[in-house]
Amino acid sequence: MNDSPAQQNNKDYDHKLLMRVDTLVLRLCLAVLTLLIASPCVRAQQAPTTPAQPWTSSYEQQIKNENRAYQSPAFTVDPNRSYSLPELIDLAEQHNPQTRFAWERAKAQAAALGIARSEWYPMLGAILAGQVDRFALLIDAAFTRQTVSTSDLALTLSYSILDLGRRPRIQQASAQLLAANFGFNDTHRNIIYQVRQAYYIVLAAAAQQQAAEANLANAQAVQSAAEDRLANGLATRPDVLEAQSATAQAQYNLQTAIGAYQNARGDLATAIGAPATVAVQVEPVTSLSIPDTIEESVEELIARALQQRPDLLQQVADLRAREAQVKQAKSAYYPTLTTSVLAGQQYLSGFQEQFPSTQTSLFAGSASATLSWTIFDGGARRSSVVQTEANRRAAAAQVDTTRNQVADEVWRAYFNVKTAFRQREAAAALLQSAQESYNAALEAYHYGVRNLLDVTSAQQVLAQARSTDIAASTQLLTALATLSFRTGDLLGTNTKAGKP
Repeated sequence: MNDSPAQQNNKDYDHKLLMRVDTLVLRLCLAVLTLLIASPCVRAQQAPTTPAQPWTSSYEQQIKNENRAYQSPAFTVDPNRSYSLPELIDLAEQHNPQTRFAWERAKAQAAALGIARSEWYPMLGAILAGQVDRFALLIDAAFTRQTVSTSDLALTLSYSILDLGRRPRIQQASAQLLAANFGFNDTHRNIIYQVRQAYYIVLAAAAQQQAAEANLANAQAVQSAAEDRLANGLATRPDVLEAQSATAQAQYNLQTAIGAYQNARGDLATAIGAPATVAVQVEPVTSLSIPDTIEESVEELIARALQQRPDLLQQVADLRAREAQVKQAKSAYYPTLTTSVLAGQQYLSGFQEQFPSTQTSLFAGSASATLSWTIFDGGARRSSVVQTEANRRAAAAQVDTTRNQVADEVWRAYFNVKTAFRQREAAAALLQSAQESYNAALEAYHYGVRNLLDVTSAQQVLAQARSTDIAASTQLLTALATLSFRTGDLLGTNTKAGKP
């Protein structure tokens, strides 16, 4: 049967339209293929021909540019201000990158707890959908085209009525949040300890530099006395050379002390989160109050450390999370019941060739309830329970190990402090004796009673005594800081809640 002119025109139009669509799709595919071939992203990096050559790629310069453009958060340090130890600790807690890292980790875990708690609430969603279908129906001996348009606007509500693993998941997330918070506190504890150590090292380096300057002045005084006696015929040339050698050695020691002081200042700047090039002025050691003894017993300190050490509490919180994992694994043996409801308005319109168009709307919806119960899984649930229980026992063993380590660390730190007290007393007595011996030897040398070797020997003993006294004071301060660090007392007076 021949087609009518209208039907023939429709067929010609459809054929031309299909030809145009096919041409457009072919061109688009060719363009995408050309782009992919030309793109360097699809080409694999070439390994070097020998292991003696470095591996370079086209991305290396991009990473270098990104690294050059990266700007770290900056803060201002007054170069004309002398910072006290609490002020330095405050700067470190606010600006050290380690505190920011731990803080963001804790915030992320808090968000994870919010996700877990959301399981207690139903999920409500909106659906807006539209669809147009154009096809041909065979009516009698001819195909008749028709177009159907469907629009849906609906709300869907789903809720899990029975899920015995929901509460353990929330308990696990809550325990992990506690562990993250304790980790954040432990980061503060470590930062405070690092700043205190760096601060004491700066003070010790500055004192060592001053002692080296005093030793150089003493050596120069001995050299001047030897030269005067040589000029008056009361000393020999070897005496002067010996004095000059002692002066040169004192000058060398001074330069070493200056270098150590500069290194210590760079370490302190890094500890507070600033570049090493930033000059940080600190208050002198005389501003610190150093106790003469420890009032508490070592048993009391160990008991307090076991109660408040954040790293130990972090592991206890992790043990709680492991216990929640065991409950969650056991909940897989029980069924889950979920329900969902969908309701909304549906709009329909249609057009059939040679017939008038039509449209309608109706309220559509559905409701369902699903009970899921795994009957056989090849032992996966049993293995999961065994795995989580083993992890829980491992976490408990780790807690026991850490408790023993904490007790040992506090024990060692306590008796290191006791030793440092006695060493400081001995160093002070040694310094006083060496100073008096040097003064007497130099005075006797002026009167010709003692020789130069006696004076230089006394000068060297005095220099060593100065260094020992400074080291003893610094060692005592460091030992006290270590004891506070091991017991967790550093967090009681320096940390601030909230932001890093």
